[in-house]
Amino acid sequence: MSAPILDKILADIKETMKSKDTEKLITLRTLHSEIKNVGINKRKEITDEDVLAVISKGIKQRVESIEQFKKGSRNDLVEKEEAQIALYKLYQPQQMERPQIEELVDKVLAETGVTSPKEIGAVMKALMPLVKGKADGAVVNQVVRDALSKITPQQ
Repeated sequence: MSAPILDKILADIKETMKSKDTEKLITLRTLHSEIKNVGINKRKEITDEDVLAVISKGIKQRVESIEQFKKGSRNDLVEKEEAQIALYKLYQPQQMERPQIEELVDKVLAETGVTSPKEIGAVMKALMPLVKGKADGAVVNQVVRDALSKITPQQ
């Protein structure tokens, strides 16, 4: 396999089995299953990029679940989902902070020569490969929108 992150997950599953931490084991097995499904569906060997995509998707789903559980006053389930998110984040690369994203956005704006807020698509297209797996897409989108709102359209 060419996915060191997946190898780390498998090693952690074995370690967790030995320590008999049931909740952690269930979470890791669920993650492993989701990753394997991607490999099966794509009919190819799993890469770290695939693994990171599954992890990001899993975190996003759990954040959405937390919002619903809070509305339903299910704090027990909120805590469970938060624990799963914390575990998933262990396998992600260090996430970029907003100032780092802003710096990258400024650089991409200069490179693309964008002159109008209507050109957000071009900026996002150039920017997303640079931040993939390192920053939340919603945060990146908001930073881009904020930066573009400061641009005065040229006539």
